[in-house]
Amino acid sequence: MPRIVELLVSPIHRFEGRPSDGPAPAPPGELVNEVRVRAGLGLVGDRYFGKTAHRDAAVTLIAQESLPAGVGLLQVRRNILVAGIPVDDLVGQVLTLDSGSGPVSFAVKRRANPCAWMDVSVGPGAFKALRGKGGIRCVPLNDGTLSVGPVSVLIGE
Repeated sequence: MPRIVELLVSPIHRFEGRPSDGPAPAPPGELVNEVRVRAGLGLVGDRYFGKTAHRDAAVTLIAQESLPAGVGLLQVRRNILVAGIPVDDLVGQVLTLDSGSGPVSFAVKRRANPCAWMDVSVGPGAFKALRGKGGIRCVPLNDGTLSVGPVSVLIGE
């Protein structure tokens, strides 16, 4: 059964500068049990919320199946970690998730390609291993709420 495994809303960028310098410290409370989604803007409280440069990539999703055991959103810096959904195959489609508070739809715009930071935050070789499996960048199409736990999924064009 598909699930939302983790949700991350962070007010700061942790991957700035050179990967060899390591990520900035995480602020408390980045992992949450529920997120508020706003159409065209992203996740309320997130660093990309309402930023013009990220309008077509305000929300990122990644599949748990793409990650090594024990690795989650704190390491890969995506917003939504799902299980049982082949997100990397959805570019150009609309993904609708409903975790019990009503459907939230996302236009899947492009892949969220991994960067050199993955070798630091996940482990050596992760940058190369995550190519083609780094998740997706999306635009929310409607307002809503998503929560950790079971989720119903609809994929359309």
